[in-house]
Amino acid sequence: MALRDNTVDIDDPALKAADRLAVILGSEGPGLMAKTISESDYTIKIPMAEGVDSLNVAAASALAFWEVKKGLD
Repeated sequence: MALRDNTVDIDDPALKAADRLAVILGSEGPGLMAKTISESDYTIKIPMAEGVDSLNVAAASALAFWEVKKGLD
């Protein structure tokens, strides 16, 4: 998936200010359909350590939901 102009880090304050939030996860191979991505307000980037090129969907979802919970505290 190519990064879009609306790509933000997972801890971006704009996401925490949203009234509503949906976390949409794709499969590890094909990812999300292009239409789903184009209709989303943001594409989220999870910063990773050097040498790590990807996370599986379970790990990515755990990080996403952790960040969402932090925004509710």
